[in-house]
Amino acid sequence: MKTIGLLGGMSWESTVSYYQALNRGVKEQLGGLHSAKIVMNSVNFAEIEKLQHDGDWDQTAEILSAAAKGVQAGGADFLLIGTNTMHKVADQVEEAIDIPLLHIADATAMALQEKGVERVGLLGTQFTMQQDFYKGRLSSQHAIEVQTPDEAQQSWVHEIIYNELCRGEIKEDSRDLFLAIIEDMHEEGAEAVILGCTEIALLVSQADTEVPLFDTTQIHCEAAVKLAIGPK
Repeated sequence: MKTIGLLGGMSWESTVSYYQALNRGVKEQLGGLHSAKIVMNSVNFAEIEKLQHDGDWDQTAEILSAAAKGVQAGGADFLLIGTNTMHKVADQVEEAIDIPLLHIADATAMALQEKGVERVGLLGTQFTMQQDFYKGRLSSQHAIEVQTPDEAQQSWVHEIIYNELCRGEIKEDSRDLFLAIIEDMHEEGAEAVILGCTEIALLVSQADTEVPLFDTTQIHCEAAVKLAIGPK
């Protein structure tokens, strides 16, 4: 079994989900007392969040690159960045290490293609919804059309992520708002919706809506387990 490298702490609330999903995935595949081999570096999200909103992405890249080098030195065979937003600096992180990086957007695209989804809605931070590093990768490299909520809805989603979900706060009215936005995107042509922030699945799940949801945390972990274990 290969050792999975994980950059976590962005936020630690969703990193818990990563750790559980990776270990559960290995157990499901191998049974018994098997669990995932993981080397993790969990960063201080307060530092990252401030730099994000200051627009200092170069400094975030330096922090994550240093953390990734530590994960590599710890024996990881490949790397996961346990957040969608920070894949904005995935190229810089990848250049800093000698092990492969399993990109969350590529794993998500493969899951969408397996289900025949060609047009998808995207929920995430405003950075993810507005900038091109994520949705552009889906469209240019995987031929998947991406739509996002309107500006007001994007602002609501962003605020809920940072002020509630990243702090471990789950509110029913926020769930209702997310579900309404999901339904709006579906009515506007989205065949499915990507939960494109690793905390969103803490709030909404497939049981809450008939619109197909693609949980990027779970998808990323499933791809990592396959890579770690190899073909049966």
